[in-house]
Amino acid sequence: MNAPALAGLIDHTLLRADATSGDVRRLCEEALVHRFKAVCVNPVHVGLVARILAGSAVATCSVVGFPLGAVMPEDKAAEAAGAVRSGAAEIDMVIALGALKEGRTDAVRADIAAVRAACRGQVLKVIIETCLLDDAQKRLACTLAVEAGADFVKTSTGFSTGGATVPDVALMRATVGEAVGVKASGGVRSLEVARALVEAGATRLGTSSGVALVTAGVAGEGY
Repeated sequence: MNAPALAGLIDHTLLRADATSGDVRRLCEEALVHRFKAVCVNPVHVGLVARILAGSAVATCSVVGFPLGAVMPEDKAAEAAGAVRSGAAEIDMVIALGALKEGRTDAVRADIAAVRAACRGQVLKVIIETCLLDDAQKRLACTLAVEAGADFVKTSTGFSTGGATVPDVALMRATVGEAVGVKASGGVRSLEVARALVEAGATRLGTSSGVALVTAGVAGEGY
């Protein structure tokens, strides 16, 4: 996969708590130069990102219920709606992990559906945090996300105990089929890893190392 093709799959990401407006501006400038798919930031920065990216092909993406997912459904929905009002075209939400592990499938589906309703018309990606789930739970989470109207399922927040793996991406792709996207995120810091994840079925990559990936530079730490 060449650099332009890879760039078109990358959500250029900055979700650190200490990110400044200057950091976000640089992120957007990099995304415009390298033609990344989207810029993904915390909700507080969405308005700035949307203004900088206006008129470009780079989408503005916000996270919701991040990074734990332990937020009331109505609050996640309100957060998503606020991000959309600020200019977000894509929403990456974290599922209710505790409810999933307890087998409360109706609650998990309703949680996702509430955000889906709040950002109708925008792309919705559902983060299932694969490192905290067994394979059966991963499949269930993907199935519930699809049932609730998600456009993508996503491996990880990048803030838990692990990130994207080739086996998890392959499992998610096998579960959702070809009609739904799979976003691999967390630990995507080398070209070798990025290519392996795409070969396993990823159609989007969430990473803070996008510039290094497309310029053969050295990826740093952080997300």
